[in-house]
Amino acid sequence: MISPGYVISRVLKKARGSAIADSVIHPTSKVESGSTVVRTRFDKHSFCGYDCTFIDCDVGAFCSIAGRVIVGGARHPMEYASTSPVFLDHRDSVKAKFSRHHYVWRAKTSIGHDVWIGEAALIKGGLNIGHGAVIGMGSVVTKDVPPYAIVAGNPARLIRMRFAPEIVGALLKMQWWNMTDKELRRLGPLFQDPERMLRHEGWL
Repeated sequence: MISPGYVISRVLKKARGSAIADSVIHPTSKVESGSTVVRTRFDKHSFCGYDCTFIDCDVGAFCSIAGRVIVGGARHPMEYASTSPVFLDHRDSVKAKFSRHHYVWRAKTSIGHDVWIGEAALIKGGLNIGHGAVIGMGSVVTKDVPPYAIVAGNPARLIRMRFAPEIVGALLKMQWWNMTDKELRRLGPLFQDPERMLRHEGWL
């Protein structure tokens, strides 16, 4: 039996809302409460969990993103004499200003279609996460991730590929994520067996 305390906790968690600015979220996609999404696009049928941060990202279709995932973000100028924002012209947490050098770093992060990102993963801004990739929980991703690769760790390293090379190649050619909902309903029963699906549709 579900306790009243659990129900109240869930309601309060949902009630926080999400902070979305200069972004496009497809009507079939979902950004859970507590998340911050800035200059980011979510394609169809994707979701991110609670307390995520997405800054300057393109998120593909059919992506499954757990809670507390952080993608992109600011960079401090390591090539300057100091990395402190007190020497930069933008507003920041500290009030003092000793100079106002103009510094803007907005690297676009690309997350492909059908990507699964585990709880509390951190992804450096400007990377490319390939279609079908899986990023393990708590991973720190500092390099591009190939399509259908499974990576995990700090820093994230390749664990294995999801499928054999010929299956990966056929899936990338098929691009099922671009199909209509009607086509996917027809094909959906075959998704548990990728090789059978690909042969059935003539991609292998």
